[in-house]
Amino acid sequence: MTTNSARKIFVNLAVSDLKRSMEFFAKLGFEFNPQFTDNNAACMIVSQEAFVMLLTEPFFKGFTKREICNTRTHTEGMFALSCSSRAEVDEIVKKAIAAGGSHAMDPQDHGFMYGWSFYDIDGHHWEVVWMAPEAIQS
Repeated sequence: MTTNSARKIFVNLAVSDLKRSMEFFAKLGFEFNPQFTDNNAACMIVSQEAFVMLLTEPFFKGFTKREICNTRTHTEGMFALSCSSRAEVDEIVKKAIAAGGSHAMDPQDHGFMYGWSFYDIDGHHWEVVWMAPEAIQS
């Protein structure tokens, strides 16, 4: 296995109301792949290599033997999205709040890195971050 192969990632999240979740993320500027979207699931395109599958709770339960996390009281994970500028970080978080999300953590400014976060309408924790290009070493 090579470490530099272009892998795709599909993050699967349980949502209580698929249509409402799709409307929320559309307001943040995300699009959906209709080929993988139906009444049970929606494929949100993050990039050419990253996707978020929004799954209705009953459909999601078919993929696990465990209980679904109550994201109103527990954190199942933090999902980070990169941005091209500090202004874009602020813009996305403000759009999320205006669309019905809520604040998670206060903005954090480390000079070379800036981030802010929100909870989506299902309580999933999203980190929105910008990092100075010169701080990223290849």
